[in-house]
Amino acid sequence: MGNVKSFLTTVALAGLAGAALAQDAPAPAARNSTAPLNLPETLNVYGKPIPAVVKASAIVNGEVITQTDIDQRMQLLAIANNQPIPETEQERLRVQVLRNLIDETLQIQAAKQADISVSSADIDKTVARVAEGVKRTPAQLADYLKANGSSIRSIRRQIEGEIAWSRLQRQKIESQVSVGEEEVKAVIDRLNASKGAQEYRVGEIFLAATPANQAEVAANAQKIVEALRQGASFAGYARQYSEASTAAVGGDLGWVRPEQLPDQLANTIRSMAPGQLSQPIALPGGYSIVAVQDSRKILTADPRNAVLSLKQVSISFPKGTTAAAADPTLQKFAAAAQNIGGCGGAEKVAAEFKGDVVQSDQVKLRDLPPALQQMMMPMQVGQATRPFGSIDDGVRVLVICGRDEDQGGNAPNPDAVYAQLQEERVNMRARRYLRDLRRDAIIDYR
Repeated sequence: MGNVKSFLTTVALAGLAGAALAQDAPAPAARNSTAPLNLPETLNVYGKPIPAVVKASAIVNGEVITQTDIDQRMQLLAIANNQPIPETEQERLRVQVLRNLIDETLQIQAAKQADISVSSADIDKTVARVAEGVKRTPAQLADYLKANGSSIRSIRRQIEGEIAWSRLQRQKIESQVSVGEEEVKAVIDRLNASKGAQEYRVGEIFLAATPANQAEVAANAQKIVEALRQGASFAGYARQYSEASTAAVGGDLGWVRPEQLPDQLANTIRSMAPGQLSQPIALPGGYSIVAVQDSRKILTADPRNAVLSLKQVSISFPKGTTAAAADPTLQKFAAAAQNIGGCGGAEKVAAEFKGDVVQSDQVKLRDLPPALQQMMMPMQVGQATRPFGSIDDGVRVLVICGRDEDQGGNAPNPDAVYAQLQEERVNMRARRYLRDLRRDAIIDYR
């Protein structure tokens, strides 16, 4: 740094000296060094601008991760959350994204060393599913990502890392993990003994920490919680930041009982209701952030497992309609819904309000938004909900045309118990394996 500073100082002093001498000496005839080029005075520039210089941010076992890679991956996160990354968060997220890219590179390298390859066709299939999920073709998705500061290359790299790591786990870890019949039987016995106890559908974001960086990781975990409370996608953050093997599925742990989890997590989850998010929870080896997505009682019939046949009657308002102007129509619509007279009256109400009717069968009550679940649990066939929606997007009611209640009380599935035990052990060993890859890697930061 000192050499650079002295060089700049020398250049500046030389310029000042030249200016002083020029005041005492006659000026030579000015010569334009570009004269031989015969450049026009007015320039019309064609073609695409030259891209910014791409600098290496890290070299992982000889493989370069550039600043462009980091920027494009950060934009993927912004796109996933449907909001720009605040300036105050950018530096912290940049550091975390670099760590993720390093882990991703190590995972791909380890897979290649194990003769595991991920073909372009494998990646193409996943890209097609991602594009279909956002109602675009792969080409349209590529254009969309480019227009929003990312690239299809970035998402393809992430997909490659996830597939490579999944296959490596199957070959190196799952093949060495065994779950005995006695272990499965012991869990089933505990389930039967716990009939009626509560279990939860849980999402987790796990951040690894050491004594040296514990305070920094705790601060990062708190910032993630703040972003999630402001509407950021839990699944999106889990995919980008969680260091558990469940990151690839958005942090989804599935249905778990508190006693299956570490005490710190269990105590927190028991105090949470569906839809709630925890503060960072200190665990041996790091911090966890958990979200309770749903809850139910073990081996007990749940009214939210009912399967419904529905008709939806929706009405719309002209653009710019105010709440006051819409209120009389909404009052009449609510009265008509209350007296709809069963599913057969849906079309009549729709015609009266120039609305639309959509029928949908095999709808799980549990899959509806929580507010509708609470409203519809006590409702009978032929009844309609209160109107819901918005003046801008349309107001609708749901009419129950049929209802198949959950019989409940089924015995626990041995295959499902086996799969859960297997997943828990694979997850633990995968964390250790990745930790060993980091320890043995040669990483040069630039």
